Amino acid sequence: MFRRTRYQQGMLSRVKRKHGPDCWAFRWWDIDTSGQRVRRTKTLGTVKEYPTETSAMKAVEALRITINEEQPGSAKQPITVGALIGHFKQHELGPIKNEEEEDEGRSYATRTTYIDILDAYVLPDWGEIEMRKVRTTQVEKWLRNLKRAGKSKDDLSRGSKAKIRSVMSVLFNHAIRHELMPLGSNPITMVRQSAKRMQIPDVLDAGELRLLFDQLSHRERVMVLLDSVTGLRRSELMALKWLDVNFEQLELAVTRSIYRQVVGRCKTEISRKPVPLDPWIAEELLTWKRATPYNQPEDWVFASTRMRGKQPYSPDSLLKRHIRPAVKRAKILKHVGWHTFRRTFSTLLKANGEDIKVVQELLRHATIKMTLEVYAQAVTPAKRQAQSRVAGMLREEIGAN
Repeated sequence: MFRRTRYQQGMLSRVKRKHGPDCWAFRWWDIDTSGQRVRRTKTLGTVKEYPTETSAMKAVEALRITINEEQPGSAKQPITVGALIGHFKQHELGPIKNEEEEDEGRSYATRTTYIDILDAYVLPDWGEIEMRKVRTTQVEKWLRNLKRAGKSKDDLSRGSKAKIRSVMSVLFNHAIRHELMPLGSNPITMVRQSAKRMQIPDVLDAGELRLLFDQLSHRERVMVLLDSVTGLRRSELMALKWLDVNFEQLELAVTRSIYRQVVGRCKTEISRKPVPLDPWIAEELLTWKRATPYNQPEDWVFASTRMRGKQPYSPDSLLKRHIRPAVKRAKILKHVGWHTFRRTFSTLLKANGEDIKVVQELLRHATIKMTLEVYAQAVTPAKRQAQSRVAGMLREEIGAN
């Protein structure tokens, strides 16, 4: 009935069930409050969740940390970085059940990014090492020589390395929070890793946008135009529904984001502020609304026809199959991604000499630090005028078709 594997301080069993897939169970001896030795059992999950014995054993390592927390009298073993990662995932990176839970913690996008980084970079190289033996200089040297995960073995960018460093620091802070390490013992705190870009990212000028628009179909043209004159993040752009577009007040309500087809909250509180909509852009959107079969209030503005409107288009797929080929046809020798259009909007605002506080609020940065320095509070008319000047520049160059 059972497949048992003896495991240090316990036994892992694969249990057959009458209904449903087999599950993994961990059994161990413990001492209760009266001093009696008792047998305890914990179901880890099904073989679908942990398809191999090795993956189940890693879950046991994370479980042992929890057992030691709940039963201080239990014999403690050195904790590996891999076990710490498992414990961190269980307590901090589990699935989000509702929007309330997301508002209280990390967003789905953040949790997914953390898991990707931990699984692709930290776990393979540090998983077997005891967490108390991780040293600052070792991590610095490792980051310096780190290559991109997967088939490509190119060097990682400074920004990516800084992100990995940040996630590792959060991981060790988690250990301190759960009293697995003493206060002030985070080895990542003193790791030096610059996030400064090696190259200035590309932006497009009005002439290049005109060349690009000439190569785009109606759908992608509206997307790129809207992005270039509002500075929406791609997760916000794809999460727009028609009920968010106020054609009378000329405003967009940015109330949600979408990442890997999972809907969540916006990046920051300031991100949820209404975005002004220039009349020309509103007219382009209205033209698209008349053309798309999915034009009801609850429909996505850029609803996928392949998914019969149930999901918006994938931004990565659009970029790969439509936008970058159009860039190539337009003979634009720049690297273009979705964030290029947000940077282009920012650059055009700066070129027009707009007030820095207006720029901050149009880009919906959480802090003025991201937009240079603190200025007086900008009013909505100023934001609308600033956006309209950018729209006017593009309209003259491109023309309203």
